[in-house]
Amino acid sequence: MLQQADAVPAPAPPDSPDAWYAPDVRAQYEVHPGTVVTVSETDGGFAYDARRPVLGASDETALDRVRDYFADAQLSRPRTREGTRERVADGLAEKHRQVVARLTDCSRAARRRVEFHALCELRGLGDLTPLALDDDVEVADATSDCLAVHTSEYAPARTDLPADPPHLDRFLSERLARYTVPFRDFEIPVVVYRERVLGRDAFDTKYAVREPDRLPGDDELVAECKDRIWEASVSDVLGDGRDRTEFVAERARTLLSRRLTVRNTRAWLDATRHRVRAALAEYGLAVPPVGWRFSDDRLEDLTYYVLRDFVGDGELTVPIRDPHLEDVEANRLGERVKVVPRGSLRAHGERLPTNLVLDDEQRFVNLVTQLAARDGVELNASNPSAKVNLEPAEVTDDVTIRCAVALPAISEDGPHVSIRKQAADALTPVDLLERDSITPEVVALLWMVYEHHGVVLYSGPTGVGKTTLMNAHMPFVPFDDRPISIDEGSREVRLPHETGVSLTTRDHEREFKRVSMADLMTETNYLNPDVEVIAEINTRESFESFAQVLNTGHGVVGTTHAEDVETLVNRAVEQGVPAYLLREVDLVVFPRHVNGDRYVGEVVEFVNDPDDATETIEKDGGAVHYRRVAEREPGSESDYSFRGVADVRFFDALAARTDRPVEDVHDEFAQKRRYVEYLHREGVDDFDELFGLLSDLRTDEAATVERLQRRAGE
Repeated sequence: MLQQADAVPAPAPPDSPDAWYAPDVRAQYEVHPGTVVTVSETDGGFAYDARRPVLGASDETALDRVRDYFADAQLSRPRTREGTRERVADGLAEKHRQVVARLTDCSRAARRRVEFHALCELRGLGDLTPLALDDDVEVADATSDCLAVHTSEYAPARTDLPADPPHLDRFLSERLARYTVPFRDFEIPVVVYRERVLGRDAFDTKYAVREPDRLPGDDELVAECKDRIWEASVSDVLGDGRDRTEFVAERARTLLSRRLTVRNTRAWLDATRHRVRAALAEYGLAVPPVGWRFSDDRLEDLTYYVLRDFVGDGELTVPIRDPHLEDVEANRLGERVKVVPRGSLRAHGERLPTNLVLDDEQRFVNLVTQLAARDGVELNASNPSAKVNLEPAEVTDDVTIRCAVALPAISEDGPHVSIRKQAADALTPVDLLERDSITPEVVALLWMVYEHHGVVLYSGPTGVGKTTLMNAHMPFVPFDDRPISIDEGSREVRLPHETGVSLTTRDHEREFKRVSMADLMTETNYLNPDVEVIAEINTRESFESFAQVLNTGHGVVGTTHAEDVETLVNRAVEQGVPAYLLREVDLVVFPRHVNGDRYVGEVVEFVNDPDDATETIEKDGGAVHYRRVAEREPGSESDYSFRGVADVRFFDALAARTDRPVEDVHDEFAQKRRYVEYLHREGVDDFDELFGLLSDLRTDEAATVERLQRRAGE
């Protein structure tokens, strides 16, 4: 016996050339408990094999029952390899495990094997799941007759999968961002990912909302619950002081809990196996069956869908509340909803398709109608479209969401919704400097215009950041001044001043009289403003208001749609603004939006003296003279050409207005530029903090400077 034992070679690793039991195996390792990967050498290269836990005949039968049950369920699969690994690590959710437990009658070990196979097939990437779990797999190659992979040490390694297996696009996708969006008491996951498969979709980067899975029958439960809630009387909702959300959530949980309890009890009591096991368990001869209690996560998931449809915005609930998104577009029936990201997410794409689709026309119409109704607008055959403003309760109070909604009467392929959202946090000049969107010289120049009640316009097409630039510099308006914002765009204006007032021309705000711009102009004069803010100067009425404000001598800040100086002058004159009045405009800032970056392209000032102008525009017998103060060099990311203090004619005009020598104005500009550089260096990027600091400087500059120096020394 000893001699025979000595004749057997000692164990060796699989990749050892002396391994007698697996001469062709080059690597073998476990990527998940029970899932083993083997890389072997063949005549044509390498072979890659992933073996999942082996199922017996009874286990296969149990797995078939699980497959049949979930055939009609709405289950979400991960979008990337990273998501697959996380999902396998988390395992099945409690509501899924309860279903598996009810459909199977096997040992715990067998049930774990069945659950793993069910997880891979129903909520993973199918046969690609083991490959996704393997950290050594770096590349997947689908160019040959079968799928090949490149591992960190062996390439290529052929698999036994076809060249284009299901979910290959998700296996090859790259996760770019992942976060959650709050809605009431829920946190809904969102993932942004890029597909690495060409020729399948015009969009390679996509946005996915990971709403909870729905099991078979869940849609009917949600519909039944909503019908029952609709039947509740107004006294039930408001009688005890609860708001609408609290009532809907409480009512939904009560109704759904009852229905789930009834369903589970019937399902168990109808099963002979359950009764037999319960009887045997009383004598200690069997394990007690799983109880009738439904899982809490299933109740919460169904409650989410009820709240989403009742107090949210249907399928658009999460995108509307996502602070990382700037626009949400539902263009037509049956088409993917598109979103436009903001901030760092914008680098991944300017417009992304989502996994959300509105494919029921009546539901789409209801959504559009409800969005309009929330702002007091009724959509009907005679009024099929509207522009409305929304303020969801979950979003910061000062955030405005502007919607353009329309019924099928004027939209060829069904209703449409276009939503534009302000950023939750107002940007400051420091934020703009950090992004190389502006220069300290331009910030200091705008500071002087705002502070001394000058006239400045931000001009450019939609989406270039006009309102963002305007709001970022609003803290430069002195704290004891009175800024008044007028017209429809006033809701987008950020006024940190206690003395600020916002006026609007909305028709439905007064029941018996239409509020016109003339009415607001009259009321504004009685309010004795220092600065008037007219956002969205794009209608004839708003241009006329702009001309009237220029005649008053008040400071003016506004935005308008014109890509260049010539377009601005032509449009203003055609809308009733005399050419000579445009000379009252001190500065025009033209922001740009190129390749996802927003920045100030050029700054222009209008001048009275033709000798001071670099260019002149003749319009309807009048001449408008202007010169460029600053502009971004073509093809440059951050280089600006600034004309220099001596070449800015606004300083001469400001000196005349304030009865000061021009040298004093130049000194003020230099001082403000130093302050801007200090704010940038110290990272003062909070809107309210900046406003408070500027207020302190105006109240007692010496003490404030001393405090800042002491802080810098610490």
